[in-house]
Amino acid sequence: MPKKARELTALEVSRLREPGLHMVGSVAGLALRVAPSGTSRSWILRYSDPSGQRCDMGLGGFPDVTLAEARVSAREARAQLRQGVSPIQAARSARSAELAQRAASKTFAECAATFIKAEAPGWKNAKHAAQWGSTLETYAFPTIGALLVQDVTPTHVHDVLEPIWVEKHQTATRVRCRIENVLDWAIARGYRTGPNPAAWKANLQAMLADPQKVAKVRHHAAMAYGDLPRFMARLRKAEGLGARALEFAILCASRSGEVRNATWAEIDLEAAEWQIPGERMKAGQLHRVPLSEAAVALLRSLPRTPGAEFVFPSTRGVPLPDMTLSAVCRSAYFT
Repeated sequence: MPKKARELTALEVSRLREPGLHMVGSVAGLALRVAPSGTSRSWILRYSDPSGQRCDMGLGGFPDVTLAEARVSAREARAQLRQGVSPIQAARSARSAELAQRAASKTFAECAATFIKAEAPGWKNAKHAAQWGSTLETYAFPTIGALLVQDVTPTHVHDVLEPIWVEKHQTATRVRCRIENVLDWAIARGYRTGPNPAAWKANLQAMLADPQKVAKVRHHAAMAYGDLPRFMARLRKAEGLGARALEFAILCASRSGEVRNATWAEIDLEAAEWQIPGERMKAGQLHRVPLSEAAVALLRSLPRTPGAEFVFPSTRGVPLPDMTLSAVCRSAYFT
């Protein structure tokens, strides 16, 4: 153990400007290191570790770390040495544990953002990802967004859902499922342990009203069967690709998105078949649609420019907007 130097005062330490190592006393091995420039100064504790190797342990810069603070840190390090512990290794272990804890301490909002970014490429469109983010930001984040994901409890999730459970039940159901998905992801990544607090069965089920008793199912009004011939007659008289797209959707019993995004490469007029790729189907599988004579005749009547990709393009050459078919339907039905 090095000899203790004369104990310097705080004023004496502040006047040390000569480059080199200056022992300051009170604690064996405690010194102020002055850089060759004379302007940068830092605290050093020189000691031999349990294996006998000489070590220089940094205790911080001066004057940010005062003489009194440096002496306290040096005494703590000396106490560790007496217990056979290397202060440098102990500090590294503590720092590593702190970084590991900090890396594992994610808020719900941080986990949600990372989850959406990771999952979005597998979703069918950007609108879905935007809806995920907006619903969580609107309904979940004000209550649990800033909470560490490990600290989210069923009571927190209940507090998110309860205000909208009756008035906006469909939205509340989606919010609950999305919170559950984010927390499942957090559990899988090791950011939290234990059961998922957003699970429905044997959990929120006991806190919130039965969905079947709360939600009032309101189906979209269907066109009367007897009105269809008159509607189709009006539709065939309507001009524009929007009218033709709606007519084609009816003839093929297809969804709006499938029709609006249909390409000529998917259609074989000779075989009277339309093959919709799996990535554009809700089930994710290739879907073959046999085309009736009326559907084939409609397709043959469409204007088609060389190199055109979409069957029903807008004026900008991209698929028709999603509201186009709805607008045409209302116009043909109510006029």
